[in-house]
Amino acid sequence: MKKTLLSLAILTSFAAQADEGMWMPQQLPQVAKQLKAAGLKLDPSNLTKLTEFPMGAIVSLGGCSASFVSPQGLVVTNHHCVYNSIAVNSTPERDLLANGFLAKSLNEELPAAPGSRVYVTEEVANVTTQVITPEVAKLSGKARIDAIEKNQKKLVAECEKDAGYRCTVASYYGGLEFYRLKQLEIRDVRLVHAPPAGVGKFGGDTDNWMWPRHTGDYGFYRAYVSKDGKAAEFSKDNVPYQPKHVLKIAKEGAKEGDFIMVLGYPGRTNRHRLPSEVASTFDWNYPAFVAASGETLAIIERETKNDPAAKLKYAGQVANVNNYYKNRKGMLTSYEGSDFLQRKTAEHTALKTWVNANAARKAQYGADIEQVEQLIAERDAGAKKTFFLGYAQPKFLSSARSLYRLANERTKPDTERKSGYQERDMPRWNSVIAGQDRTYDEKVDKALVLNFLAKYNAQPAAERDAAFDAALGLRAGMTEAELKAALDRIYAGSKLANKDERSAWLKKSPAEFQASNDSFIKAAVAMYDAGMKDEAKEEELAGKIQQAYGNYMKAKIAYMNSRGQAVYPDANGTLRVTFGKIAGRSHGADGTGAWTAFTSTKGITAKHTGEGEFNAPAPQLAAIKAKDFGKYVDPKLKTVPVNYLATLDITGGNSGSAALNAKGELIGLAFDGTLDSIISDWDFNNANTRSIQVDSRYMLWNMKHVDKADNLLKEMNAQ
Repeated sequence: MKKTLLSLAILTSFAAQADEGMWMPQQLPQVAKQLKAAGLKLDPSNLTKLTEFPMGAIVSLGGCSASFVSPQGLVVTNHHCVYNSIAVNSTPERDLLANGFLAKSLNEELPAAPGSRVYVTEEVANVTTQVITPEVAKLSGKARIDAIEKNQKKLVAECEKDAGYRCTVASYYGGLEFYRLKQLEIRDVRLVHAPPAGVGKFGGDTDNWMWPRHTGDYGFYRAYVSKDGKAAEFSKDNVPYQPKHVLKIAKEGAKEGDFIMVLGYPGRTNRHRLPSEVASTFDWNYPAFVAASGETLAIIERETKNDPAAKLKYAGQVANVNNYYKNRKGMLTSYEGSDFLQRKTAEHTALKTWVNANAARKAQYGADIEQVEQLIAERDAGAKKTFFLGYAQPKFLSSARSLYRLANERTKPDTERKSGYQERDMPRWNSVIAGQDRTYDEKVDKALVLNFLAKYNAQPAAERDAAFDAALGLRAGMTEAELKAALDRIYAGSKLANKDERSAWLKKSPAEFQASNDSFIKAAVAMYDAGMKDEAKEEELAGKIQQAYGNYMKAKIAYMNSRGQAVYPDANGTLRVTFGKIAGRSHGADGTGAWTAFTSTKGITAKHTGEGEFNAPAPQLAAIKAKDFGKYVDPKLKTVPVNYLATLDITGGNSGSAALNAKGELIGLAFDGTLDSIISDWDFNNANTRSIQVDSRYMLWNMKHVDKADNLLKEMNAQ
């Protein structure tokens, strides 16, 4: 077998802790000894077979992870992953968020939020030499980015000749390697079951990222296809998808010390970042994000306080912003006073010393290591300049700009269009554009824009966007009243808030855009040329970074190999496996006492207040009081376990990931980490890092004894 840099990185001695690492499935044979020593009873080589058990049951939702749990396409994931689908199907009169939802039959299932997908990965192939060809290797800047994109699109087009598949070419190790993923794209997704908010979001934002935890973070979708088994848009004639493999729910409950592995799609980690990137992120980017997120949440709360319909429309956004708001605050707290930057700087200095100690290494790596630091500083300066601009654009101005870009791209042959604007992307465009009004309220949008527009407008002239200023009629020194008047004019002059009007623009030509008097469309047209020039500048810089960063990572892998250390790639939204054990912690946060591995229903009654975030449903409280636990009682706890801790390496995107025991049986769903350890996205800490899972016994108990979801329990063979 050809040894790529990636496989060479794993073939070295396994210096990393077994609990650390988000391993690609094809890497697992190289860590087979560690998997077996940790307790895995399956053959590790079987985990490399994406269409076999258990990998064939693992799916992505495009931001969350999930898994098939019945032959009829039933998908289990986190409550917060189906949250937006619950919200868009809710009304003040039928509040599914508050009361929960259960479809007793297929006919009662509801369409998921616009754009919802279930992706089934069937193939992962190393295509590095087809992306970075000898010709591409000689290029730099935008020419390099364009050539890479051209090769990626060619690989994607070849892959997508199979109808119903979505293929992507993902970058690993900063552009050092590329892999193509082939995924069945199921486009008809329906909401099946979600517990009430008093279960699925028990503890709310107060308990988010905290331990002990008592959250029933689970929910169910169903995947549908056409009668001939092909991926298709929503239709009443569609039938449930029949996966080749499904997960069985463990009959035996999990216990402390047990082997556990999580299979899912982690979004992003940053453990290979440069010291300058660490400094920029923690000294500027995260603090700016936290401030902006706090303002966003306060404004939405203020504007929707007396408007239940608007509050439901923004429920999904509030949940998402709150999650990252607390996440970034937790990272900043962990970073403050730590020696992370100093250690990162020392590691980077040691790498450069190793490179410079050998003439051949210095010739191969030296220039790129120095250059990448300069290029990244330039990129970060640009991010600062445009920070408020990103927040200061009305939702439908952003839509208009995307629609006009689409119209221009559609004048080109499909293979020459920018990625994201090809015919393969039209189903998502149609569903997202059509569904935007379901998460939009003009007064809320206008209040958010006004807040950030004032901050943008206070920037020096050199940091402003002239095209944006001209399109909105902005000038330095405008009062808040004048800014509000400018916004009132542009909102009043557009019909894009109307679903039919908005959807019609998906098929219009550039000439029709240019002739339009719609204020948002006119602004989009006016900003287009300058926007394209800015994009070209960004791509020129990105091409230089890609080239230098890839060589920097090549040097880092060689350096770590020389020290006998394993190197796994940062998470990038692709399928990964992490493994460890169910374990508490000898110390809590901020010097508090030890953390036990499990929480139970006792904690629900202790936390229940009857209002707000701690309002458990009455039927659940009654079942707990009556000790109506059935077969789900834990012999040690004498009640039903709710959540548990494990030494797993997870991050955002792992939400909803299947937690499996040594036999590959479902024992829960990963849904969170702990606040003092989430900096592990950047700086893994083996002593502190713990993932939080909802116990499958709690899910099943609540479904049977509280929500009476007997139809689903029967379907999953889990009565």
